[in-house]
Amino acid sequence: MSVQGEDRLSGTLGPYAVTFMVIACAAPLTVVGGIMPIGFLVGNGAGLPVMFLVATGILLLFSVGLMAMSKRLPHAGAFFTYISHGLGRVPGVAAAYLAVLCYTTIQVAVFSYFGATVTSSIVLLGGPDIPWWIATLACVAVVAVLGYRHIELSSRVLFVALMAEMAIVLALAASITMTGGAEGLSLSPFSLENILSGSPALGLMFAISGFIGFESTVVYRSEVRDPDRTIPRATYGSALVIGIFYALAAWAIVMGVGQSRLTEVVGADPATLVARVTDRYLGQVGSAAVGVLLIASMFAAVLALHNVLTRYFHSMSRARLLPSGIGEVHPRHRSPHRASLLQIGIATVVIVLDTVAGLAPETVFTWFAGIGTLAIVVLMTVTCLAVVTYFARSAVPPSPWQGYVAPLAGLGGLGVAAWLIGSNFPLLVDDVDAAGNPAWGAVSYVLLAVVILAPALGTVQALLVRARNPEAFTGITQKLDH
Repeated sequence: MSVQGEDRLSGTLGPYAVTFMVIACAAPLTVVGGIMPIGFLVGNGAGLPVMFLVATGILLLFSVGLMAMSKRLPHAGAFFTYISHGLGRVPGVAAAYLAVLCYTTIQVAVFSYFGATVTSSIVLLGGPDIPWWIATLACVAVVAVLGYRHIELSSRVLFVALMAEMAIVLALAASITMTGGAEGLSLSPFSLENILSGSPALGLMFAISGFIGFESTVVYRSEVRDPDRTIPRATYGSALVIGIFYALAAWAIVMGVGQSRLTEVVGADPATLVARVTDRYLGQVGSAAVGVLLIASMFAAVLALHNVLTRYFHSMSRARLLPSGIGEVHPRHRSPHRASLLQIGIATVVIVLDTVAGLAPETVFTWFAGIGTLAIVVLMTVTCLAVVTYFARSAVPPSPWQGYVAPLAGLGGLGVAAWLIGSNFPLLVDDVDAAGNPAWGAVSYVLLAVVILAPALGTVQALLVRARNPEAFTGITQKLDH
């Protein structure tokens, strides 16, 4: 047994366990039911399946450099450590704050959507109409218990939830395939005509937003059996599984609805598209299963996000950016238990403030998910730049493909994605003008200001530490390496 106060995480997770956790973070069924219908409408319609494959390619390129750098920083577990080593400590601390904002806002968004979905389901079953925040805080409590324990307990829970939610979508795709769909089966969604129809740029924007969480494999580096093998396998595997799964699901929905009627059917009610298609091809039992598994999907996502955030806080504590006690590891559970309590406390406070402010859960979901989507793409873009810079200064750089070609290609793709998301931010956060069209207004500017404020606060802290305690400032990277 480890002594009290030890700040090293440890574990024996394998590639499958890490892959399941990071895929759960992306909440596949939530993406299929929530993001995908909007992508059909405002993106490139029937050509959307290809956008998921394009997004997969971009993120695989991003992963090549990240994995090469992770082998040089064996104990680094968060994006801000890579940025600190590549671009400097000040940008690294700014990235730490942006990462915390990113994962926190996405988690709160899903927490609120979870509460709204559970309470509406209770009403449909004839039960009382309880406030959404009660169900949300109950979910927070369960996540707190699981997050306090060893990571392997969470991985088992996430495995069950993930397998169930992916199974129902695959069953739907199989049923559509076997019945021939609404207008017959075809590969027309993969034709150039459909790929370039509508707005492919917006389609790509929504496609990339469905991968949030896949990049978090590096956070678990200290808790796996063989980091140099497990982390790359989990990273590449999760990107491929997510991308192929989304492309298959999108193609199946197009076939199930019928390409000629896609816009009409989706536009009638995007929120219920998957439920309607499932009811048609899997019956009422399948439709009910989708409702239950959607709740399971959201729970898996908030638990996975909790695990990521606690490990960010743990790494920040080791780097002296947070009080040292927060980084303490539980002597029996081998979990960052104090970081876990801190994360749960932050989520609870934000949810309570949203409730007191009178925000509807749908509004919380839209606003906070928009913040998180922009933040994560910016983080990945900057990380690509950090990888290239790091290897440019390295005495023994890796192969040109790992150190320069792939990261630069990923930088280009993610840079375009960041620009698309930033320029279309009102669409993401549902900020509309009097005519109901997306437009820059108070909501967009305030939420964008939050995205800017987070790294600005990190920059201020880094500069203050550098001025007041140069030794601690130098230790930001040194502590992460040992």
